[in-house]
Amino acid sequence: MAAPHIVQINVSPGGIPKKPIPKGQVTFSRIVGDDWNDKQHHGARDQAICMFSLEVLNQLTREGFPVYAGALGENFTIQDLDFRSVRLGQRYKVGHDAVIRISRIRKPCRTITVYGGNILRALIEEEVRKGNVNSPLWGRSGFYAEVLAEGEVLPGDPIVLLDGTPS
Repeated sequence: MAAPHIVQINVSPGGIPKKPIPKGQVTFSRIVGDDWNDKQHHGARDQAICMFSLEVLNQLTREGFPVYAGALGENFTIQDLDFRSVRLGQRYKVGHDAVIRISRIRKPCRTITVYGGNILRALIEEEVRKGNVNSPLWGRSGFYAEVLAEGEVLPGDPIVLLDGTPS
């Protein structure tokens, strides 16, 4: 497996899909240019970044869901990071300066059912919602991250695990 890296950086003025941008300025609250239609449930400091696995997107496509990078509302589409091994509290350096901390499991809302009524069941189940890392669906729904250090991020930039313990 190659080193984990960002394949695509995505933003939108609200809602899905998010569209690719050539570079992202990661701030403590979001990537510049990104926003949410539903500010009651999205956009908290510990949800500044949404990460999703390219490998899971490819698997969902094989399962018949018409998804692609950015379709599910993620800011970072990541390749070669085993999302099954990601744990809450882990810190990652992204690019040269940005540092993020995995803060939450992503619990997708019904908005994504535009890609198929069964997509939620393909991504998450009750054990994942409870935080059970042994669930076969752990990591499949993506993760939210808090920004600990701001910086510019480009497609192709590495994402490097700094530690596996909460900060």
